[in-house]
Amino acid sequence: MTPQQGSGTVLIIRGARLEGGDAADLRIEDGVIAEVGHGLSAPGASVADADGLIALPGLVDLHTHLREPGYEASETVLTGSRAAAAGGYAAVFAMPNTSPVADTAGVVEQELALGEAAGYVHVQPIGAVTVGQRGERLAELGAMADSRARVRVFSDDGFCVWDPLIMRRALEYVKAFDGVIAQHAQDPRLTEGAQLNEGAVSAELGLAGWPAVAEESIIARDVLLAEHVGSRLHVCHLSTAGSVDIVRWAKKRGVHVTAEVTPHHLLLTDELARGYDARFKVNPPLRREEDVQAVREGLADGTIDIVATDHAPHPAEAKACEWQAAANGMVGLESSLRVVHQAMVETGLLEWADVARVMSRTPARIGRLDGYGTPLEPGAPASLVLYDPSATGPFTAADLRGRSVNSPYLGRELPGSVRWTIHRGAVTVRDGELQELGA
Repeated sequence: MTPQQGSGTVLIIRGARLEGGDAADLRIEDGVIAEVGHGLSAPGASVADADGLIALPGLVDLHTHLREPGYEASETVLTGSRAAAAGGYAAVFAMPNTSPVADTAGVVEQELALGEAAGYVHVQPIGAVTVGQRGERLAELGAMADSRARVRVFSDDGFCVWDPLIMRRALEYVKAFDGVIAQHAQDPRLTEGAQLNEGAVSAELGLAGWPAVAEESIIARDVLLAEHVGSRLHVCHLSTAGSVDIVRWAKKRGVHVTAEVTPHHLLLTDELARGYDARFKVNPPLRREEDVQAVREGLADGTIDIVATDHAPHPAEAKACEWQAAANGMVGLESSLRVVHQAMVETGLLEWADVARVMSRTPARIGRLDGYGTPLEPGAPASLVLYDPSATGPFTAADLRGRSVNSPYLGRELPGSVRWTIHRGAVTVRDGELQELGA
């Protein structure tokens, strides 16, 4: 079922608090918000009681790994789309580290088509910066931009574009069509064999340290390149206090740089690695408490622009092994809004209108994705999430809707609950239950 199959149906959402503010009714018809007001009704309409629920524009994730084609044992576009809908998402940007790598127009168009067939969210492909993500020569950036997928975000995520000349050329190339290079900031020489954030915990556990400077040095280089070229740079999964300082400095200079932080870097620290539980192994690694506080403050003051999940599914055997052999990555689509609620809203650092900005509006703007992150007003596409902020409970495997279960939050108490998700008029989650589209 595609989202357009929501056309012709009428849904009244009654009494939702729009972005956490005043309560209002919404009438959804033919895939758009037809009316906002009080006491709304329509003949034959379905009614959703949203008393006490917060209505946010459908979430947009600028950093998701869907693994298809090539790694379907971990995730597929369909299963990842279902996970996204369960977390309140209406659109996700799919990273290119598939097999084959999404470095041609043909592969990104295949991913777009798989997302359309699934129907739960819009799947927007991200193109690789270099052929095969090997960092040696530029991929078909122009062809991917001109394809039906209209790629505007390019990344070798999982690998740093380490060669400064290739990074400069990529920034120059995408400037012509208002594209953006999303950099995985990790100096490969400084992180050879690295296993955990370099510090007291890594030393005590005997694990090779992953220094903060490996991230910070690449960000410093790239903001200067972006300033020189006059192009757009996006920093993926920023994780250190020093990185926040560099991005803040660059923005004051007028550099066209944006940055993201993951939910796990807003909440978790390297102390969790003491049990050698590989669910907590991730790239970049979990950092110190001081870094967690710094990235929270950076998100609150606008230095960091968005929250992005870096949803990274892996089969069980890739995590159920010794730490050094385990894969990096965590699943995060289903838990992200609840984690942001705990880390940023409950602490008073963000209001719900800010959550709408950092998890919907700004990601859509950075990715140049039209029709998403739009205000909840008449005429806008009906993509939204209804969230219960009063709920609380442990996060469990039953909350996961993807193919993999490598969540760092299993058994952890988290606030909130996604009650409804609507994608362009199609209800994908109803009363907390994922819907079978086309059933």
